[in-house]
Amino acid sequence: MTQHRRRLGAWLLAGVVLAVVLTLFQADRTGVSDPAAAPPATPTAAPSGTAAPAPTATPSPSATPSPTPSPGSAEPSPSGSGGSPSSCTSPGSCGFPDENSTGPRIALERHDTGNMSVKKDGTVIKGWDIRGSLDVYANDVTVIDSRITSTNWWGINLRPGFSGLKVLHTTITAVPGKGPDNGGVNYAVSNMGGSSVEVGWCDISVFGNALSMGQGDLHDNYVHDLVAFRNQGGEWQHTDAVISGGGNKGRLILRHNTLLNSTPVDRGATAAVGLFADTGVVSSVVVDGNWLAGGAYALYGGGPGATGIQVTDNVFSTQYHPGAGAYGPVAAWNAGGAGNVWKGNRMSDGRPVTPEPTG
Repeated sequence: MTQHRRRLGAWLLAGVVLAVVLTLFQADRTGVSDPAAAPPATPTAAPSGTAAPAPTATPSPSATPSPTPSPGSAEPSPSGSGGSPSSCTSPGSCGFPDENSTGPRIALERHDTGNMSVKKDGTVIKGWDIRGSLDVYANDVTVIDSRITSTNWWGINLRPGFSGLKVLHTTITAVPGKGPDNGGVNYAVSNMGGSSVEVGWCDISVFGNALSMGQGDLHDNYVHDLVAFRNQGGEWQHTDAVISGGGNKGRLILRHNTLLNSTPVDRGATAAVGLFADTGVVSSVVVDGNWLAGGAYALYGGGPGATGIQVTDNVFSTQYHPGAGAYGPVAAWNAGGAGNVWKGNRMSDGRPVTPEPTG
């Protein structure tokens, strides 16, 4: 009997040992017995000829999904050379010139020149802080990285018979009340010559008709804070950021400028860009990718006889008037003129600008 019990105990002990061994073997094979079991250190390669599935990224809890456009809707896209969005609040924030992108880039040395005449071809004026004005009787004169504070009729004037003037990265301003025409000043840059002039990256203020020429390449300039004044006849001087009187032989290009005329209409405000047939037919003008604001109308388009006028991708700003100008964005546009193009122009709030038909 005792021997039988011993034999039974041995069998029971063997059974317990066997059960433990089987349990440990199963746990080691599946890994499920330990919730913290780590995955293999080396990932298993996919079989040859098949692509391993890409890991799924865990979305960040702070990320906000982009809205899905509704059918038929278009996302606002940049418009014009300024690269601005469909709705703009200010020139600088929308990629147009302002005080931060224009004017001299270097330290200046003061020069009390008075009303100085330049008579040597190829003269380069650089780094000058000029108290006076420049009257240019020479070819290929360059004014760069300078400042001009004038009390004369003009800041810089190119005389008839001369050509090649360049005015770059320069501030041109005046002293209100000190000019010859009853205290007024008229032209920041005047082109009386027989060829194009280049005015680029300039900060221009105060002058009544800031950029005055029938032909030229005017680009990346910031024209602002024109000052109203009465002339010697007692009349308010007309003010324009850019003015052309017609009759030009060459091309006038206005590209990527900020052209502002905040002068009140009852004190002479005319336009941001005034193309007038005062001395002849207006022709061959490009007005492309500019920020325009102010005046009676922001743009005068040349009148009934105007031809070859291309007005494209401009922003007409509401910063002074709901219609850009006091009476609207544009007047005197000759839609039927040969070579005249009106395309891509809009208000700063995104509305398209379409000229009124002319009678």
